[in-house]
Amino acid sequence: MDRMLVVVFDNESKAYEGKKALVQLDEEGSIGVYGYAVLAKNADGSATLKQGDDVGPIGSLLGTSLGSLVGVLAGPAGLAVGASAGMLAGGAFDISNAAIGADFVDDVAKVLLPNRVAVVAEIDEDWTTPVDTRMEAIGGTVFRRALSEVKDTIDEENVAAMKADLAQLKAEHANAQADRKARLQEKISQLDSRIEAQLQKAKQRGEAVQRKVQARVQVLKAKAGAERAKAS
Repeated sequence: MDRMLVVVFDNESKAYEGKKALVQLDEEGSIGVYGYAVLAKNADGSATLKQGDDVGPIGSLLGTSLGSLVGVLAGPAGLAVGASAGMLAGGAFDISNAAIGADFVDDVAKVLLPNRVAVVAEIDEDWTTPVDTRMEAIGGTVFRRALSEVKDTIDEENVAAMKADLAQLKAEHANAQADRKARLQEKISQLDSRIEAQLQKAKQRGEAVQRKVQARVQVLKAKAGAERAKAS
């Protein structure tokens, strides 16, 4: 199952140890790691991106779910890009792009306090024990959330409802008196703009999903190549 994973540690040293453990679990085949970042929460409430897996195809993931989650967790004080300059370039820091709920972000934010450091990753895992056992041994607090497509269904239903409202407004506009037509036209224009914005967001998410799929295929090919190289 594809999941967003956040593990919060008391300090940077433990976070790097947690990142190393995550990579080892990937190499062992216990999980699949599609991308990761190490995010430090500063004393002033801002955040610094300490390290990220921005090599090769993984970098393209960081403008979608993973990059958006990192940006959202950075909070209103903003994000200072440290070791991995440019890894989030062009990323939209929108929780809807992260494909997880606001409650998940709130739960993480309660623990990711100033001077704490988090490993944020997008992973594939069949069971939670390998990650939980390794991270808890290091002192990490683990949060995970399955990547869900529920939001896409909600968006589709929302657009359908708005289109129904739009049709009703247009019908009223056609039969309205002159003094009422202007107000109805204003509402029609506003609703039309909202529908267009929703459709544009859906298009962007679809394109992001395609980029993610392509990136994951490249990651799997790279891993298969590395295994063949070891065996030869």
